[in-house]
Amino acid sequence: MSKSRTKISDEAFERVATGLVEALERGTEAWPLPEPPMSDPDFPAIPPTSPHKLFEEGLGILSVDRGMFDRHLNTVVDLIVPHRMNLSDDPFEIHQKWLSRRMDDVAHRLLFHIATDWLAQAFDPHAPNTDRWWLSIALLNGLATVPYGQPVHQGYHLVESIALAERPGTWHTQPDAGPQHMDWNPHAVVPRMSSTVVAHERGVEAARWVLERLEGGDLDRRLLLLEWVRLLLERQPLIEPLGLKDILLRRAADPVAEVANKVTLCLAKAIEADRDFGHQLALRLHERDETLVCRAMADVLTRLFRRLTWDALPLLDDMLQSDDEGVLAAASATVGDVKYLDKEQWADRLRQLVDHPLAIVRRNLVPNLREYIEFDPSDQRGLFHELWKDGDEVVRTRLRELLLRMEEVAPDHFASQVKALDEAGADLEPLWEPLTLRRPERCDAWKAWLAGTGDQPTVDERPVHVSQMQAPESLPDLDDALRSLND
Repeated sequence: MSKSRTKISDEAFERVATGLVEALERGTEAWPLPEPPMSDPDFPAIPPTSPHKLFEEGLGILSVDRGMFDRHLNTVVDLIVPHRMNLSDDPFEIHQKWLSRRMDDVAHRLLFHIATDWLAQAFDPHAPNTDRWWLSIALLNGLATVPYGQPVHQGYHLVESIALAERPGTWHTQPDAGPQHMDWNPHAVVPRMSSTVVAHERGVEAARWVLERLEGGDLDRRLLLLEWVRLLLERQPLIEPLGLKDILLRRAADPVAEVANKVTLCLAKAIEADRDFGHQLALRLHERDETLVCRAMADVLTRLFRRLTWDALPLLDDMLQSDDEGVLAAASATVGDVKYLDKEQWADRLRQLVDHPLAIVRRNLVPNLREYIEFDPSDQRGLFHELWKDGDEVVRTRLRELLLRMEEVAPDHFASQVKALDEAGADLEPLWEPLTLRRPERCDAWKAWLAGTGDQPTVDERPVHVSQMQAPESLPDLDDALRSLND
């Protein structure tokens, strides 16, 4: 073993030993620990008599099984070191200083690997090691401290493995073999339940113990809990046994708005699992008046429309009455979803928002106009006229591009709109300028038709060669306008 590897290994071992004791101390604050889901009937589980005994046992196993530690260290180093052009180089030598500066991250990852290794031994189907169970469950509880990084990703898989009483690292579900797989048998009868999971009764009890510890913890642990819940909602058979619905309802009323904000990310899956419960959860979140939660609800409103349909309409109407610009911007962008329920109500809401004092709200209406004019070619509500005289340049630019495109593909619709604008005394010069640059003969024809000295132009099917098109230098750049709007 090289000197660099030895130095990194020794330094990492000291950090891991210290971190192991600290994590076990935090993990055993709730005592006693839950019973192991699996045990050998010939060797009944003997729980540790005190947390101190557990600390000594964990340090003893870590010191004795140094081969396990070095194996996990190699795995962690290969995962986190930067890409090496020469794959034969020893990362411990090339990146020794880099690893030394990131030793805390290395030790943290190693602790999760050790917890995974111990949990796998506890769930050995042939010889479950109950001593490793007490260590792994306490270590997991002690490492679950922050709502990002390893506690989210590796921690979730450990909790899922505990609920299923399956060794971590194994596929709890697998897709059916297809023609692209070597083991495919076209004559095989594939059971339909091959892609489901089955909750383990005692494993669920242990997993709920971990979830309850997080829910009763500080802000970071509650945020981590919701990260786990969001992932666990993908496992339909675990929702009821783990009590995820009750957790979401309680956290929706959490005194900290940041926690309730995380609950909004679980709404879509919660509604898919149980529509009535999801609707109840959405209403509870909608009752909160914190800006952070209101904006988060407005952001997921489109998903709610797809799943709650008519029940999401009152939520939209309330959001459109908000005083917060962020909520209004997100809600007005969702108005288009109303057309899938009732196009009359959709068009009426567009008309109500045309006069809104906030520019971003009016801007969000323009993408709906293409479908609106197909629904109401005569524009009885006067949306085009109201938006055309709007003083916002982004609204004018978007509407002008829509009218120019309409002139090319649907002259009849364009004729009705431009005539209504002309009769209302609107200034059409911003429309004629780009049309003159693109196709001056069409612009003259439309002006003659409006003056009563010519026929209405029809669809021009003659192709326009690229060399005949003039660059509209004075035409505002629509893409720049859209980017400024997004900014």
